Amino acid sequence: MATDQEDAAAGEAASAASDVTDDVARAVVGRFPASVPHDSHGQPVVYVERDAWHDVARYLRDDERFTQCVDVTAVDHLVDVERATIPGVALERFEVVANFLSHPRNRRLRVICELSDDAPTLASLVDLYPGLNFAEREIFDLYGIDFDGHPDLTRILMPEDWVGYPLRKDDAPARIPVVFKEDPGPR
Repeated sequence: MATDQEDAAAGEAASAASDVTDDVARAVVGRFPASVPHDSHGQPVVYVERDAWHDVARYLRDDERFTQCVDVTAVDHLVDVERATIPGVALERFEVVANFLSHPRNRRLRVICELSDDAPTLASLVDLYPGLNFAEREIFDLYGIDFDGHPDLTRILMPEDWVGYPLRKDDAPARIPVVFKEDPGPR
């Protein structure tokens, strides 16, 4: 049973979906009703629930002909003084951002998923877009965000024995010199 607050958020999202001018964003929201469409500087953006992340990517690839996920990255908003609020989106510490490209349709779509500090885990998209292998490993290595189902979720830049995640805003900067893999020593 949904709470009044959840009902209000769903109503806002439905209202926002009817105002969406981008047909792909509208289709995603139609297929995944908990998603929230947004326009960012002329580019369509859809905020999706964690549980829908993989399904949205599959839908974009199979039904909407988005043949490439150009990149996936993360943002840590821990120390943001000011942050844009999107109606219907519960802002969390982390965002995972994927940029999809449809070559046949000459279209782009940005998909964002909010992740909390206590559960930074998301489904891997490597089975759908194999080119994301290293990008997801980099996010894991530098932010500590886990990707369920990733075939080799190991550090890619930092030494295997490194403690912490250097791009998290609460990681202590310059605590020790960084020696990257295959690097003979600090410079």
